[in-house]
Parts: sequence; structure tokens; C-alpha cells
Amino acid sequence: MKHETYRYINPLTDFGFKKLFGEEANKEFLLSFLNALLEEEQGKIVELQYQNTEQLGITAKERSSIFDLYCTNEAGEHFIVELQRASQKYFIDRTIFYSSFLIQKQGKRDKNWNYELKAVYTIAIINFKMDKSLQTKTNICIV
Repeated sequence: MKHETYRYINPLTDFGFKKLFGEEANKEFLLSFLNALLEEEQGKIVELQYQNTEQLGITAKERSSIFDLYCTNEAGEHFIVELQRASQKYFIDRTIFYSSFLIQKQGKRDKNWNYELKAVYTIAIINFKMDKSLQTKTNICIV
């Protein structure tokens, strides 16, 4: 009798999460997930492009950030998806800080000072209880 070996990926680890949702071959999983959360509010996302997850500070002395997943849709809107298993005291502040990189990048320098900003969505998948009053700081979707 032949024994079959199964390999499972735990989606609640950084490796598993990025393997399942952060690779081009599995983009449909991320599209489905984002549409389930956001389609009613912002419309159906048809296409995503994965972006560089590392965002450098303006100077070498300033803090940089590395997102778990970062992508943009066909309308130019930005999506950060973060997996956080351990409780972190300033988690909401960190997600706002992360979002600020993508807001800042949109400030194109031209003679008209046109700041036509596209939406920046931060979706946080957490494995701890959070004080609900913290969620009112911004439009952060906590799953």
C-alpha cells in the first residue's frame, strides 16, 4: 500500500500567509479575500499588482517599514495586508504609520500641487483581542 504524504501550510505564519496570498500564482486568493471585505464599500477589485513591501524612510535615520503584503488595484488604490499574531501595544499606531508611506508617495511634485490621493486600505488580520476604542483612529479593517 502506497502512503501519501501531505504537506500543509499554516496561513497564520508569515511564511504561510505570504505563500498563500503574496505570490502571483495565488493572486486569486488575495483578490477573493479583498473583495469579500471591501467590495460593498469600494466596488469589485478586478486586478492587483504586487508592489515592493519595503518602504524606506525619507532619510537613513528615519524609520522604514516592511509590509507583509502590498498591492495596488486597477484604479490605483493601495492595499496593505498585515498578519499580526502577537499582541502589540501600539499596533494601531504602527498601521497608521505604515499607511502614511503610501499616502506620502502619492504627493507628486508639479507646478499645480495636485494631491489627487487614491485610497489606502490597511487590512489587519490579528490573533489577539484589541480595545475597540482604538479602531476609531482611522479606517483600518481589523479581522
